[in-house]
Amino acid sequence: MRDIAAIDTLIGFRQPEGTDRNLPQVAAAHRGTDHPADYMYSTIPELAEAHADVVAQTLAAMDANEVAVGLVGLDHPAAAGAARRHPDRFVLSTHVDPTDVMGSVRRIKADHAEHGIRAVTMFPVGSVPSAPVDGPHAYAVYAACVELGLPVFVTAGVPGPRVPMDAQIVDRFDRVCYDFPELTIVMRHGAEPWADLAVKLMLKWPNLHYSTSAFAPRYYPKAIVDYANTRGADRVLYGGYFPFALELDRIFAELADVAFRDDVWEPFLRGNAARILGL
Repeated sequence: MRDIAAIDTLIGFRQPEGTDRNLPQVAAAHRGTDHPADYMYSTIPELAEAHADVVAQTLAAMDANEVAVGLVGLDHPAAAGAARRHPDRFVLSTHVDPTDVMGSVRRIKADHAEHGIRAVTMFPVGSVPSAPVDGPHAYAVYAACVELGLPVFVTAGVPGPRVPMDAQIVDRFDRVCYDFPELTIVMRHGAEPWADLAVKLMLKWPNLHYSTSAFAPRYYPKAIVDYANTRGADRVLYGGYFPFALELDRIFAELADVAFRDDVWEPFLRGNAARILGL
């Protein structure tokens, strides 16, 4: 595992003190609430001091854990500059609110042209109103991604913030995969408590994938580990959650105890993300 130059499909930069560290991930209705998903984690990374070089902090954490490349969201003000200064270390994604239908489509196309984004991300329950995975608002986003050859990372399962979960129930991916066979879809944030269903859908649909983002490795669903070890080595990819709730040191210390077969580690840590992101 330690000989693989990993690609982290969910990494970012610390927020300055006095801001909400979860802001890019949180529904607009909850932006007045401090850290709406922090209750799920026993320890939370510190916020950055106002003068800190947050990009250097992330690079140091990556270097210490052999993470070669990180997918970072353009919603952080440091992201575009980091990707320009360190093009071999950071690639960019665009986060969209599907309820702004044409605004999302225009933003995806503009960010692809200007910044060379490698992916689009969506948080279905993070929109107000929510935008179901298989809803009409999201379909415009999917069509734009197909047109530009971009994968879409979509939060799946019960959300951390205390908002209704219906928009990201895992069975909603079934119809999307049927309607968009050319679209590469990655389920983010666990898909729990429907990990078994997520596996069934990945067996059914060749364009559906799973990321381990936001989960400490000790809590990876058994169904996902078993799937990666059998027929799903090319469908399960690593995603962290630094610095939103998990430190890389903790993630990689716990990864050593995950029961992946030896031949699963390379596609899990690097190969699958390289293929999906076009690296």
